[in-house]
Amino acid sequence: MSEPAHIGIIGGSGLYQIEGLTDVTEHHVETPFGAPSDAIIGGRLAGRHVFFLPRHARGHRILPHELPHRANIWALRSLGVRFVICVTAVGSLQEKYAPRHIVLPSQFFDRTSQIHTFFGGGIVAHVSFAEPVSAGLQKLIHEEGAALGCTMHAGGTYVNMDGPQFSTRAESETNRKLGFDVIGMTNLAEVKLCREAEIAVATLAMITDYDCWKVEEEPVTAEAVIAHLMANAEAAKKIIARVVPRIPAKADWPEHRALDSALVTDRKLWPAGTVERLAPILARFA
Repeated sequence: MSEPAHIGIIGGSGLYQIEGLTDVTEHHVETPFGAPSDAIIGGRLAGRHVFFLPRHARGHRILPHELPHRANIWALRSLGVRFVICVTAVGSLQEKYAPRHIVLPSQFFDRTSQIHTFFGGGIVAHVSFAEPVSAGLQKLIHEEGAALGCTMHAGGTYVNMDGPQFSTRAESETNRKLGFDVIGMTNLAEVKLCREAEIAVATLAMITDYDCWKVEEEPVTAEAVIAHLMANAEAAKKIIARVVPRIPAKADWPEHRALDSALVTDRKLWPAGTVERLAPILARFA
């Protein structure tokens, strides 16, 4: 019988201090796309292998536009990860999403100047991205967060900006009027690359502030964001601990076969070097 699919958690460095995590190990993974943000912390939780990746490195040392997204997702996939939960700080663009609420976005809007893909180098792929996150994983997170008494909002649109500066009021008002729900600087790339790597992914978007559109509020500051983020971290750890045992052992959701209808280049034309570089992702096509 094959080992259950492994689970990845991307977020703050404190997330791997989850009660019940055992057999803790540290993994320094070399990737064709450079080094990941930091060492990946592995362990066992509820009988499952779980790998924690500090997005901005321990000590928060990497700016959003500096993040090595391809290295991060490649490293997790190489460790056998097929399900990923992203925990990320966001600003609220709507009154109903208050600081310390949790939004589980179902859609994304890209306002960045960046391109994120594993493909190229002689292999063309266009993954379906109409429904970016895993509905199955999102449902588990919502159920367990609600059971803990957290204020959960299922659905909504995450607009991804470059940063590292926060929004101007004009930008914030425009994003709000366009109907976007939360704003952040990191998560879209992770979700895109998880889809290409055939990983089921869902996001815990932790509200830290009202961006700057809410004029009766103080303008967003790094200090305010960090204070709410620390409060949110405990809720995230409790939710993760409850979700992990419910994640299927077998990677057989639609997201796990995303490349079936995405690969355009004939297999006979794939350059050997590109196949080797993408070995964890393309292994089942070899």
